Amino acid sequence: MDSPPVVAIVPAAGSGERLGAGVPKALASLAGEPILAHAVRALVADPRVGLLVLAAPDGLEHDMAEVASTQAGVVPVVAVTGGATRAESVARALAVVPAGFPVVLVHDAARCLVPVGVVAAVIDAVMAGADAVVPGLAVVDTIRELATDGASRTIDRSALRAVQTPQGFGIDVLRRAHAAGDSGATDDAGMVEALGRSVLLVPGDPRAFKLTTGQDLLLAEAILAGEGDR
Repeated sequence: MDSPPVVAIVPAAGSGERLGAGVPKALASLAGEPILAHAVRALVADPRVGLLVLAAPDGLEHDMAEVASTQAGVVPVVAVTGGATRAESVARALAVVPAGFPVVLVHDAARCLVPVGVVAAVIDAVMAGADAVVPGLAVVDTIRELATDGASRTIDRSALRAVQTPQGFGIDVLRRAHAAGDSGATDDAGMVEALGRSVLLVPGDPRAFKLTTGQDLLLAEAILAGEGDR
């Protein structure tokens, strides 16, 4: 039987100050479990994920690896010390991925309610040959572009998508993107795009929102409570 071909990298070194939980965001409690536990459970639900690599705050590598291991089952968990930026954390995680994992996911721990179907769709697209894949949602709000003089104009939102995670890549492409240095991109897909590669969009899901504030945490609690009632 072939080994699972996917490694999932989880940048989880953020302080989570805006969440107001008093601990790093990935360790904040959601429905009685750390946010990280929910995120890991969603990733390993796809049997093609064969390795998890966490980028943890300095000094919390062991703690986060233990949390992840409670949900990872037979999937090995490795924790590295995260960097000062998200890009640096991902680069450090990439550096410890062994051979044998042609597909890499990069997933924000704070998007811990991502449905398994979104994870599967991203993996499917990369395994079908895409260099980079991101899930995205249609923008529903009216968007205005601000000019330097303070004036603004409405822009057409029909072609806009709000990007989520996990983002998926051929691992060699992502390594080249990180080796190329700072492109000014705000995520890994942007770094790959800076190499001249295309980024494929697949449908995202509203449940894959990012937990940033205490209000987001309350929303996530309500979603989980509603799912438990069904």
